[in-house]
Amino acid sequence: MSGKFIVFEGGEGSGKTTQITLLEEKLRANGVDVYKTREPGGFGCPIAEKVRTVIKDPANKEMVAETELFLFLASRAQHVQQIIRPQLERNAIVLCDRFYGSTLAYQHFARGLFNLDEVIRLNDFATHGLEPDLTILLNVTPEDGLARIKDQLAACRLDSEKLEFHKKVQSGYLTLAGIKPNWVVIPAENGIETVHQTIWSKVSELVRQ
Repeated sequence: MSGKFIVFEGGEGSGKTTQITLLEEKLRANGVDVYKTREPGGFGCPIAEKVRTVIKDPANKEMVAETELFLFLASRAQHVQQIIRPQLERNAIVLCDRFYGSTLAYQHFARGLFNLDEVIRLNDFATHGLEPDLTILLNVTPEDGLARIKDQLAACRLDSEKLEFHKKVQSGYLTLAGIKPNWVVIPAENGIETVHQTIWSKVSELVRQ
C-alpha cells in the first residue's frame, strides 16, 4: 500500500471534523497507518499553527483579503514540507481537514481575489504541486451549516462572515467539484452514520489500489 492523501472540504458546520475522525477510527480498525491533520495550521507543525492563530483571530478584522490569502499559503507551504510529504513518503494515509480547495472557495470565489488560474498557480508554488488523491466535499446549505455552529461563530473571523459570503463559498466549492478530478460531493444533511458509510465506500476503494 502506498501513501494516499485524502482531503475533507466543506463550508462551516458541514461536519468535516466529525467525519474525518470517524474515518480515522475506521482506517485504524482496519490496520491502516493514518496521520490526521488540519488547515490552516497542521498537527505537529508549530509554525503553521501560529499562522492559523493569526488567520482565525476575530480581533484581526482589518486583515485585507490579500494578506489572508498569503497567510494561508505560507501556512500550507510549511505544513506540506514538514508534515504531509514526509508522512506520504513513509506510506501513511494522510487525512487533512481542508487543503487548497478551501483557498479557492474562500479567497477566490468568495473574496474575489485574482482569477482562478492565478490562485491555483500561487498554491502550486506553495505546495510544489501536491494534489490530493481524493477530495471529499461535504455539501450543506450555508443556512443549515451556520445554524449547527451558531454558538461558535464569534470565535473565528471567517466563521462570522455574513451569509452571502458563505453562499459564495458553497457555490465555489460546487464549481470546483465540477472541474477538479478526484472530487466527490457527499450530501452532509444526512445522518452522521449514513454520511460516514458513503465516505467509507469511496475511501476503501482508494486505499486498496
